[in-house]
Amino acid sequence: MKSQRKQIRIREERGNDINQLRSVNVAVFSQPTEGHIVDRLRGADGEAVSLVAVLDEKVIGHIFFSFVTVETELGLIKGMGLAPMAVVPGHQREGAGSKLVTEGLKKIRKKGYPFVVVLGHEIYYPRFGFRPASEYGLKCQWEGVPDEVFMAIIYDKDRMKGVSGTVYYRKEFNEAA
Repeated sequence: MKSQRKQIRIREERGNDINQLRSVNVAVFSQPTEGHIVDRLRGADGEAVSLVAVLDEKVIGHIFFSFVTVETELGLIKGMGLAPMAVVPGHQREGAGSKLVTEGLKKIRKKGYPFVVVLGHEIYYPRFGFRPASEYGLKCQWEGVPDEVFMAIIYDKDRMKGVSGTVYYRKEFNEAA
């Protein structure tokens, strides 16, 4: 018999997943804000990557990546921001979150983005290669964010050489700030 961990599938979001995604985000964040942000980003950010974790044909998790920018002397450098990532409480610690992050980062890397940032748990995200963004000269646009929870992965060191500054998320995130 297969374990539950092996039955979790990761796939791209489909149009008929939207109501389940809203329910997942409300279950995890106890509010509709993240779901509203994703709804707005879905229509506004053509570069977004949205994946779902499915178990027995039910969506149990979701991860979303949208573009972020760093303003430099040479212009804007575009990367991706991981947010939100959610797995319903009854299925946490079964591998869905790890699978979502791993598959999402693979897609982002294949698309050629030079970096990914996340504002998240300082124990969870380093296992995927995230390090404090300050180590790369990057800081979060929002005041008071602790250094250890704003993290980055650099995929293209040549494109990021000498890049430092403030990372700006899309305006839709200001609703949650």
